[in-house]
Amino acid sequence: MTEKTLKLPIYFDYQATTPLDPQVLEAMLPFLTEKFGNPHSVEHSYGWEADAAIEFSRGQVASLIGAIEEEIVFTSGATESNNIAIKGVAFAHHPIKNHIITVNTEHECVLGCSRSLGNMGFDVSYLEVDKLGMIDLDILRNTITDKTSLVSVMALNNEIGVIQQLEAIGQICKDRCVIFHTDAAQAVGKIRLDVDEMNIDVMSISGHKLYGPKGIGAIYIRKGTDIIPLFDGGGQERGFRSGTLSPALCVGLGKACNIAGINMYKNLNYVKNLSERLFEKLSSELKHLKLNGCALNRYPGNLNFTFSGVNSNLLVADLRDIAISSGSACSSAKHQPSYVLKAIGLTKLQIEASIRIGIGHVTTVDEIDYAADHIIECVKNLS
Repeated sequence: MTEKTLKLPIYFDYQATTPLDPQVLEAMLPFLTEKFGNPHSVEHSYGWEADAAIEFSRGQVASLIGAIEEEIVFTSGATESNNIAIKGVAFAHHPIKNHIITVNTEHECVLGCSRSLGNMGFDVSYLEVDKLGMIDLDILRNTITDKTSLVSVMALNNEIGVIQQLEAIGQICKDRCVIFHTDAAQAVGKIRLDVDEMNIDVMSISGHKLYGPKGIGAIYIRKGTDIIPLFDGGGQERGFRSGTLSPALCVGLGKACNIAGINMYKNLNYVKNLSERLFEKLSSELKHLKLNGCALNRYPGNLNFTFSGVNSNLLVADLRDIAISSGSACSSAKHQPSYVLKAIGLTKLQIEASIRIGIGHVTTVDEIDYAADHIIECVKNLS
């Protein structure tokens, strides 16, 4: 395929969002048109039909992570799920337990929740990561006290792709009778997750990160976990999240989870091959290229590179036909250096020379080759 036949611009920002899978759209469409019933209207067939579709979708989400249907609560997305998880657990156990633990490389919404709780008088510990982006399990053990109610650790980092040791973290929390929450927005549908094997008590899920629609997510809450709802209403979603659900969005999330579960290992292997191809091409021509984050415990579709001596903003601007990012989509508007890259020890100049390249299972080999050639050309021109 020549450059002229490639569809430009090429999308390489799959951590920010993913395209809607056509099968997901097809599943959603009837609930945007003729099947428009309110799922909470229990007196007629329109409501029954919508409710049945939502419950079926709830089962699809549960199946992907090894949960049961009753443990899945639909939300507007991972930000809401994180707020429910962190604040809801903290409030439920206060004042007997007033300590929570998280990590300094978490998503901004997790850090924001934690700061809010700190301002309310809660004791918050922020674990540091090593130069590979991993937390120290011994430090985690020593940080937990009899006042700790919650440990919140992101499954897969949105900026550097690092996967934390979820099973080990979950076991530590279980042994100490502490609730373990993970923000799995970047991980669900991409890597295998099992809430029982990993001793996860609460998990946040996002629809648009796994080829589903925007505006929908879910929170897994293990049966018996104490969480206080953040707002009141009609008591929908077992009282954890009141408000009228969108059947179309719930069906879209369920279908996306179903597709992801069927194709996970095939997609992971495909993305890994593309990732290795891109890295080999770039590293063969750019001798000062550095991959940020752990090379082993990572999702291959998230590549964060430092190009020494190159300003990433200029590089992104020069790569007009390639949609890439110099940071997190949720914090890029602040125009501040990445706190994640700072946490793993990068200098200000190194951070300013870094970009994130996201690869999806709809990315093609031709797109990888095009991107590699143009990145190499632009980096050399800017060096």
